[in-house]
Amino acid sequence: MTIKRAFWLTLAAALGLAAQDQPVVIEAGTVLDGTGKILHNTRIVVENGKIARIDPKASPVTYDLRGLTVLPGWIDVHVHLTYHFAPSGKYGDRSETPQQAELAIAGNAWATLMGGFTTVQSVGAAADIPVRDDIAKGMIPGPRVLTAVRPLFGRGPETGTPEQIREFVRKVKGEGADLIKIFASGSIRDGGKPTLSQEQLNAACGEANALGLRTLVHAYRDSVRMATLAGCTEIEHGTFATPADLKLMAEHGTYFDPQAGLVLENYLLFKKRFLGVGNYTEEGFKQMEEAEPLDHELFKESVATKGLKIVFGTDAVAGAHGRNAEELIDRVRDGGQKPMDAMVSANELAAESLRMEKQIGSIAPGLDADIIALAGNPLDDITAVRRVAFVMKGGIVYKNVAPAAIPKFALFKP
Repeated sequence: MTIKRAFWLTLAAALGLAAQDQPVVIEAGTVLDGTGKILHNTRIVVENGKIARIDPKASPVTYDLRGLTVLPGWIDVHVHLTYHFAPSGKYGDRSETPQQAELAIAGNAWATLMGGFTTVQSVGAAADIPVRDDIAKGMIPGPRVLTAVRPLFGRGPETGTPEQIREFVRKVKGEGADLIKIFASGSIRDGGKPTLSQEQLNAACGEANALGLRTLVHAYRDSVRMATLAGCTEIEHGTFATPADLKLMAEHGTYFDPQAGLVLENYLLFKKRFLGVGNYTEEGFKQMEEAEPLDHELFKESVATKGLKIVFGTDAVAGAHGRNAEELIDRVRDGGQKPMDAMVSANELAAESLRMEKQIGSIAPGLDADIIALAGNPLDDITAVRRVAFVMKGGIVYKNVAPAAIPKFALFKP
């Protein structure tokens, strides 16, 4: 028996987790349905892991969530689920054992689910594949996982000819990728300059589109415009993008995921744990400090851009898993996004960007029963997203606690 399997069986036994053989009826006073609508005093009927119907008269009631705010499980379109701190406390410590790494990753998945995220897109490591598959098989608890397996790194001409890039896309699809991740720019710690030509980006996104795969592009500066013109599905980060770039994305229907705070805040919070690994240098951290206010301004400009599809993603790395919802607070508090728009960005719009809107992202008959509840209403107080009291994924309840039992929020100590 693997450590993951033992972990899950022990947890399941402790929490009494099991698929429901009988219909489950959830009573709710307030429901944010994920599409921007609010339902009051109704009941949600769950059968065989799906939402069967919305029926105010359904009975008997299994879970009484009146007094809480009920909404679909959140979706994070950009995480790195396998990124973690080793037992030494450092990121990238190669002295840890495979078993220690395995348990840390399982812990990330659990923390993310407990934070109210029932689906995530993990983009950047082949180790995502066993995590995705183990969760899907019920071997460990966690959010539904989509993975890019391994990214296409832009290194100028060294990346390859257009045909070599198209071959890379085909190969990664064959390895089980749900999407293609592309680094079209360097890291913000290195200045974020373009690393792929227009021709190379055209080849990558064009081949992915031909194969029915989505593309997610790490882009800053001119690469934002270039990725949009290449027909790529989604652009991440976007620091130094111009108002014209934002307008172009809106015109092309390109999904945009600009981070408003969590990823940089997390790096700075855990600076000592990252420092000295790769480009995590003093100069790199200085670049991140300087980028934080720029990201706030970019997000404000993005919100003001008519028709721009802003989806929810955190770029969660070591230290941020389970705290993904802090990005929602950043977006509303520092980025000027309306609370309801923030909720929809993590529900229906995020599901649409994944081409999964017929499966997840809203509370409607026929969709997977991914349902969470908050102690408080995020439309009135966005910090309510920190107080997740109930988590159901695919009809299985993983968390159901009294609001009074939820600890007051505190940042993890570095």
